[in-house]
Amino acid sequence: MNLSSTMTVALFLTGALMPTGGSEAGESLIPQDMVYVAHGPSVMGIDKEVPASKKSTAYERRMNTPWSADALNDEGPAHMVFLDSYLIDKYEVSNRQFADFMRAKSHPAPAYWDDPRLNKPEQPVTGVNWEDAKAFCEYRGKRLPTEAEWEKAARGPKAGLYPWGNEFDATKANYGRNHEATLPVDSYPESVSYYGAYNMAGNVFEWVADWYDPRYYGRLETMVNPTGPAKPIWMGGTGTYVDRLTVGEKRVIRGGSWIAPEGTVKATHRFWNHPLNNSYGVGLGFRCAKAAPPEIEQQIRDAYITALVEMGRERFSDAQQAVVRGLAIDPKNVELLELSPLIEQSMKKS
Repeated sequence: MNLSSTMTVALFLTGALMPTGGSEAGESLIPQDMVYVAHGPSVMGIDKEVPASKKSTAYERRMNTPWSADALNDEGPAHMVFLDSYLIDKYEVSNRQFADFMRAKSHPAPAYWDDPRLNKPEQPVTGVNWEDAKAFCEYRGKRLPTEAEWEKAARGPKAGLYPWGNEFDATKANYGRNHEATLPVDSYPESVSYYGAYNMAGNVFEWVADWYDPRYYGRLETMVNPTGPAKPIWMGGTGTYVDRLTVGEKRVIRGGSWIAPEGTVKATHRFWNHPLNNSYGVGLGFRCAKAAPPEIEQQIRDAYITALVEMGRERFSDAQQAVVRGLAIDPKNVELLELSPLIEQSMKKS
């Protein structure tokens, strides 16, 4: 259907489809400290080859450690997933926010709370285990993001390897001890992701909701809103406390950190930790997410339909205002972005 036909249909259905009114601006439904990620498909993972020269020992295979063949290939195969719209924190959770939670819930301080390198109010909280992160998010009326949600927020609709694109840029992330500690959660504004999330590469590793399984992508059954393996796998060893870094049941951590090497800041990189362990604590934090209110999508849809209707009536200024209202809610909405120049062309001709 061409644009003219679309506008004709929109005019015909004006009575049924025009906004009912009475709703507040959609941006009020999106907290200032969160970003909106619209529903739709996204690529998760990447296809890569394990070097033929790399042979793991029997011990490495048994332990499933980071250098095992399974873990080296845990980012693939690349596959398409479909996610409902959601909100995710614009920033990593800060020490200031976690301190408020500690006071409100009498929650114990995480590891490194008194470390002067890491305890400034606007630095990301570190030294938290998975249970700490989960409890904080629930206190705020949120939850930990799924691994799929985290990756989509980091990679954007074009599935970039990094939040800023496909080429690595050492100046756009805090990794590999290129700084002496974590940086404030609003650092690196030049490398925010497509959706507007900060520090999705480096600064601190981030807990997500999913259990870790290095073979999960290869046997993924649910492509719609995947939430990770239904149950954890046991990753070798004795399971004693001192072994928890390399053995036992694991949760996924993402994003790399200020002490981790370059390869970890890639948006497809997967790593893990025991949910009760805060190893990597000086570089282990999190951010929260939650489902997007359905009113957001409704208001965006209303704005698009209104724009089409007003174009059909040749009231192009009103059409452009409708587009502006929609883009104020979702600046990345493809339909509205494509409609805007068509309205401008029509205004010039009229």
